[in-house]
Amino acid sequence: MPQLDRLETTRLVLRKPRSEDAQSIFSRYASDPNVTRFVAWPRHCSVDDSKAFLEFSETEWKRWSIGPYLIESKEDGRLIGSAGLSFETSYRVSTGYVLAQDSWGAGYATEVLEKMVCIARELAVRRIYALCHPDHRASQRVLEKGGFEREAILRCYTEFPNLRSGEPNDVLCYTRLLP
Repeated sequence: MPQLDRLETTRLVLRKPRSEDAQSIFSRYASDPNVTRFVAWPRHCSVDDSKAFLEFSETEWKRWSIGPYLIESKEDGRLIGSAGLSFETSYRVSTGYVLAQDSWGAGYATEVLEKMVCIARELAVRRIYALCHPDHRASQRVLEKGGFEREAILRCYTEFPNLRSGEPNDVLCYTRLLP
């Protein structure tokens, strides 16, 4: 089994979150209304919300030996976002990513998605998928560049609490099957 708590790409380090990351998560991306617009979790209103994410993360890592990752720049060590794999079965995972606004447009999401696919393949995953809000064109492009195909529109499937709290929205399901 590959080492999973720290991964590297050409420009990035993806690592397991630590309890001391709460303030950075909060200030770099999780409290930003522009960054959290199309995510399926509520924008963090305090560092306590980021601490709750870290508790969730630790639970996922204990259960599956993998989970959310924090993304750091190799160049300067700054936190630029998070990504991860979420197992549903031994052969099916979902993935996602969120980047701080000052990291948009640099190709980081594509680089991270490639690494998530690579790790999923090493873990014998057969199906990796991501859900995407229909208006989030940038994320759709990243998924398509990553070899994901739009499989379906899931009607009234999930809530985007930072858009319309309490109201289910349609989502696009992008899938990649792995050999």
